[in-house]
Amino acid sequence: MQLIIKLAYWLFAVYAVVAVAAFVLQRRLMYFPDPERVSPASFNLPGVVERMIDTPDGARLIAWYAPAAPGRPTLLYFHGNAGNLASRSERVRRYVARGYGVLFMSYRSYGGSTGTPSERANVADALLAYQVLIEDGIDPDDIIVYGESLGSGVAVQVAAQVVVGGLVLDAPYTSIVDVAALAYPYLPVRPFMLDRYETMRFLPKVKAPLLVLHGEDDRVIPVEMGKAVYAAANPPKEIATFTRAGHSDHHLYGSYEEVFRWIEALRAKAHRRAADERIEGAAQ
Repeated sequence: MQLIIKLAYWLFAVYAVVAVAAFVLQRRLMYFPDPERVSPASFNLPGVVERMIDTPDGARLIAWYAPAAPGRPTLLYFHGNAGNLASRSERVRRYVARGYGVLFMSYRSYGGSTGTPSERANVADALLAYQVLIEDGIDPDDIIVYGESLGSGVAVQVAAQVVVGGLVLDAPYTSIVDVAALAYPYLPVRPFMLDRYETMRFLPKVKAPLLVLHGEDDRVIPVEMGKAVYAAANPPKEIATFTRAGHSDHHLYGSYEEVFRWIEALRAKAHRRAADERIEGAAQ
């Protein structure tokens, strides 16, 4: 019996050490930055330039930027957890080829950006990137916020606070806490996580049209979370899931086409509304 008690104490001690280490190191377990700074010119992206964004607390963010063609929207893009902007170069290429403007922001410590990532910093930096576009003279209705994976939690908080023309959530989660609880079921993650990215808390404040994209074979963020986000969102909203797609390969199954279709329909509706308002104004 004493041996069993000693073993139980030993196991508890080991568990306590692991739990404390996970709490102390949680941001290292959450963020996986690739710090390499790569120029868009390295990927032959015509019209795309590197742009610096200086934050009030002294960090310097690296972004890839291209202006929109006349009458086209601008995508304010917040990327996923791993990699850097170089990992998204093909996405940049596809959107720019459609005439869309892009501003792809690197989080702190990613892709040459300085500083340390956190939820507070990432959201504040994202709002600063939005303000950069506004100062460039871009109308809020011409800004479409796009959040990929980790970035979906950033994007929804931006769209909850400012006016945007649309919101795309790519492999969104209900909260990072829910994702962590799935990944580490043996740890008490829920009460102790610092960066929580609670999508479902901010979603009711989003009034912009929404498109949700999700791979049905996603092993990182289950498609059920994407469906729950869609169900909880305000209309107008759409969801597109891709049968054989995983977490970051749904572009192979038609997601670019879904995004293009949705944006074009969104723009057409906005143009019709503006035309109707002009006619009404003329009649008065």
